[in-house]
Amino acid sequence: MVQPILRDQSLSSSARVAAEPTLLRRVLRNMAVVDWIAGIYFGVLACELVANRNPNWVGSLKDVCIDWTMLILMLVLVRGEVIKGAAASSLFRVGITAPVVLSYFQLRWILPAINTRALDPEIYAFDLRVFHYEPSVAWDRFVTPSTVEWFAFFYFGYFVIVAFNVLPFLGLAGDNKLLRHFGTGLVAQFCFTHVLYTIVPGFGPYHELRFDHDLVGGRFWALVLHSVHSAGALKDIFPSLHTGAPTFFAIFAFVHRKHIPFKYAWPVLAFCCLQIIGATMFLRWHYLIDIIAGLALATFNVLFWGRVIDWEAERRARLGLPGVFGVAPVPWVVERVRRASRADA
Repeated sequence: MVQPILRDQSLSSSARVAAEPTLLRRVLRNMAVVDWIAGIYFGVLACELVANRNPNWVGSLKDVCIDWTMLILMLVLVRGEVIKGAAASSLFRVGITAPVVLSYFQLRWILPAINTRALDPEIYAFDLRVFHYEPSVAWDRFVTPSTVEWFAFFYFGYFVIVAFNVLPFLGLAGDNKLLRHFGTGLVAQFCFTHVLYTIVPGFGPYHELRFDHDLVGGRFWALVLHSVHSAGALKDIFPSLHTGAPTFFAIFAFVHRKHIPFKYAWPVLAFCCLQIIGATMFLRWHYLIDIIAGLALATFNVLFWGRVIDWEAERRARLGLPGVFGVAPVPWVVERVRRASRADA
């Protein structure tokens, strides 16, 4: 009797090992919509570079592949359940955003390597033909040092708004519906915008048009010029990300205004968003169609991905899959510190 029992136990153990999914199967099974968006984004950039092969395309392809590899390595570790818990959550939140953000600073070289053209004349002609209006030209008569500095303050404040919206979500929010909606929509906002830059490249009205009044401001205008010329992608006008990202935050806050802090934040975000949108045209960075495209894309990303994450939540619950974003890293660290303090006491 002993030998058959041992044989059965051995067989059942072997069966369990065989039934355990491989690392690749675990990664694919656990991947979320936001993972696919980021992964496909880098794949599209790589394919565009290989297909066009303009000057310096090899160096740009290396940059894209490095970003892509960082993303894939993170997904293997997190979605493959090689690491779990707060470590996996922290790695995922950094790993899903850092490569996309890094790729923006590489677009200065990636965009010309994909498309050598600049469509400023066509974009300007489109605005005049369809809208019969170009804000940067029409508002030239209002240019003074004071108005330039006012709009430069809000244009530069874009970076503060992004930080104040993104960092609390990354560090403080657990894997709930709000975070999944916010994270998926925002990653889509940046990835879709970057890809559209490659299709409709241009420099902006400051480069294409002539104006009667020079833009002269103070400290904030100097900061804007420095940031654009030192770190900007230069041919990144359609759609306007300075319009799209703040609009995404404002609409997201309005949609979820029943929750705190959005109940109080959405009017402030809406006001700042309007000022930033005005600044993009007043300071001659964007054409009118760039703004409309940014507004449309932001609205789409709030409304569409809100429905998709509901479907994804049902699917993951049905299959028993782990959460998309995991536990909130900062509260977890704080709780561990508190426990350690109590143990020492």
